[in-house]
Amino acid sequence: METTLLSGAAGRQVVEEQLRLAIVRGDVAPGHRLVEGELSELYRVTRSSARLALDALVAEGLVERVRNRSARVRAVSTAEAVGIMECRMVLDGLLSRKAAEHATDERVERLQANLQAMRTAVEERDLLKYTDLIQEHHKLVQEAADHPVASGLVERLQAQIVRFQFQLSLRPGRAQRSLAELERVVDAIVARDPDRAEAAAHDHLRGVIAAVLDEAVAQ
Repeated sequence: METTLLSGAAGRQVVEEQLRLAIVRGDVAPGHRLVEGELSELYRVTRSSARLALDALVAEGLVERVRNRSARVRAVSTAEAVGIMECRMVLDGLLSRKAAEHATDERVERLQANLQAMRTAVEERDLLKYTDLIQEHHKLVQEAADHPVASGLVERLQAQIVRFQFQLSLRPGRAQRSLAELERVVDAIVARDPDRAEAAAHDHLRGVIAAVLDEAVAQ
């Protein structure tokens, strides 16, 4: 009996989400060829859905299409990653400032709850969960800031460097340092202190950049 393949938007979403996760976590290495037929078989979706998923990941900067060849996982150099993070520093600072100015009590509570979940993940050494919670932290700050332009720019940049951030979180002691940095961001937002929130966000990205450069030297 032939298995029905998932098609349309549902099929695209399956491939997009699973392949994005595999790229971010390093299960699929930079330069790895991504063939629509193979993705169709792996995720049990139509080739059309696999193609649409690749198009979405190309738009995010995680995948690139090579002329007259199939797609492949895009390699982001250390220099490019640092450049992206320098831009993120400015944008994250702005979003944290706006969050301190505009956050509702409900959104502040969600930030605090997520921070507590981050603490628990670090204590339990669940670094995969901690990485996901960092992304949730940034999402909550964006929602609290209510600045669609800055949020849109961050989302476009974030996908290209999340693999670096994931790998860094696995380094001994890095999760504890980043947690302390993000605690200061949340504390400043809770205190409705825009200047301190912006400065704390800048400090966090400086820490990420320093860790990326240290990792590059170590390699």
